[in-house]
Amino acid sequence: MAAVAVAAVARLADGRGRGHARSIAVAGVRAAAQLAAVSAVIGWVVRAVPLLLCFVGLMFAVAVRTAGRRITDNRTWWWAAVPIGAAVLPVVALLLLTGLVPLKGIALIPVTGILIGGGLTATVLGGRRALDELHTRYGEVEAGLALGMADRDARLEIARPAASDALLPGLDQTRTVGLVTLPGAFVGMLLGGESPLLAGAVQLFVLVALLAVQAVAVALVLELVARGLLHRDEASGREPATGPRRLARRSRTLNGAEGE
Repeated sequence: MAAVAVAAVARLADGRGRGHARSIAVAGVRAAAQLAAVSAVIGWVVRAVPLLLCFVGLMFAVAVRTAGRRITDNRTWWWAAVPIGAAVLPVVALLLLTGLVPLKGIALIPVTGILIGGGLTATVLGGRRALDELHTRYGEVEAGLALGMADRDARLEIARPAASDALLPGLDQTRTVGLVTLPGAFVGMLLGGESPLLAGAVQLFVLVALLAVQAVAVALVLELVARGLLHRDEASGREPATGPRRLARRSRTLNGAEGE
């Protein structure tokens, strides 16, 4: 209630003017309902590998839908599956193959959830920052096209610095771990009765794995935006000059002018 009140009084809203007060309230209610549901089924899911994999698949599907819809309202949202999946799957496979994480639900679900959540955050921040930057600096993209740059290269030149900032939360968390914050895996193991040394070791590989996931996710979502596969509709008023059709049309116009 306090968070909702602060958001309402401060008029916190997104770029489209939609207030965050209601979103905070809905998020709190959803979190309570979802955690209650997970608490009810988690003991049943961890008993069999097929059920475990189905649950992990559900986590991934929800992350893709959430990330995609945060980036764009059109049908290209499903491309968010590429950065999240390509970032999380190899890291989880490596953790399983090396034995750092056993193929047991009580270990795999929380670790995979942390990594999928990190991939979701990096994908959303990287995709939104990249598209916002292209919207704001579309004149520079057109200038690059006029100089003969390919569409992908022109977009990449403008969007890369902004999208790369999506790595900052993970980097700051890793740099300040133990000094500013005690992350969830560390605290959870301590509360579960494990030694501080073992808890610190587990938290270390989780943080390093998160950095790998987020780096891959940002690189791939940036590539998708640069290639025009993940974009916003021109009709939304958010990206007047960087949609793939508009850029292709302007590129042909500029090439024709250059020929003349």
